[in-house]
Amino acid sequence: MKQLTRGIVIKSTGSRYRVLDEAGNTHECTLRGKFRVKGSRTTNPVAVGDNVTIDEADKVITTLAPRRNYIIRKATNLSRESQIIAANIDQAFLMVSLKMPATPIEFIDRFLATAEAYRIPASIIINKSDLHGPEEESFALSLKSVYENIGYHVYIVSVTKDINTDLIDKVLKGKTTLLSGNSGVGKSTLLNRLNPSLSLRTKKISEYHEQGKHVTTFPEMHPLPGGGYVIDTPGIRGFGVIDFERNEIYHFFPEIFRASSGCRFYNCMHLDEPGCAVRSAVEGYQIAQWRYKSYVSIILEDNPKYR
Repeated sequence: MKQLTRGIVIKSTGSRYRVLDEAGNTHECTLRGKFRVKGSRTTNPVAVGDNVTIDEADKVITTLAPRRNYIIRKATNLSRESQIIAANIDQAFLMVSLKMPATPIEFIDRFLATAEAYRIPASIIINKSDLHGPEEESFALSLKSVYENIGYHVYIVSVTKDINTDLIDKVLKGKTTLLSGNSGVGKSTLLNRLNPSLSLRTKKISEYHEQGKHVTTFPEMHPLPGGGYVIDTPGIRGFGVIDFERNEIYHFFPEIFRASSGCRFYNCMHLDEPGCAVRSAVEGYQIAQWRYKSYVSIILEDNPKYR
């Protein structure tokens, strides 16, 4: 006899899903076969944050509720096109570091562009400020200035030294937040500080390679003591964008979109067209050169014509 219950997916391992029901009970579930034969273009038809109905007797997810939103990236598995990182989120935080390891700037911009495309408010956490020398400190302040002028919140913190982490506490309360970033930037350490009962594993960064190792293996949603949830994701080394129309990419760079109103041609791609207000803004340092390079790299990625 079917015993249907509604709940939210709080962990996904690819083949099994942990679902938290409305009564606070957790269920280890699988998917009904129909989810696998829909011709889905994603590697994961169900993601952490999804609202689902489960059959408690059979321990299977039977239905998936419509998503309010989701954030997606190009899958590393070449057999499918994309991977849904999380669904039904209020905001996304990208945690980066400037050393041990150093996060590529283009990675930051691709994440922010994807968040813009799916209308998810995004912020940046620059961690490991305790390791900053004069050069890193200056660079961190430069990043903060540029991104905040665009409209993003930027927090310069040291989780291990508990510097400015109280600022993050305040903006997470009562929200469902996606926390993403490269391996080794300190996501698990931050979550342990936010909720010490989690006791998530952390690893030291290799000083030789200056790269992190994957500690979080699967996406998982964790509760916060003050209310709200954080969805922790495995560290990712690259962030490939997907489903971007070439002539819409500039919409996802707010400062480029604002400057584009001054271009001579309405369909300007901001590459080599005459009368381009965007390139003029870059040359006049009103748009950061690295942001423009990130924009161009996304256009070139799937458009050999412009390489």
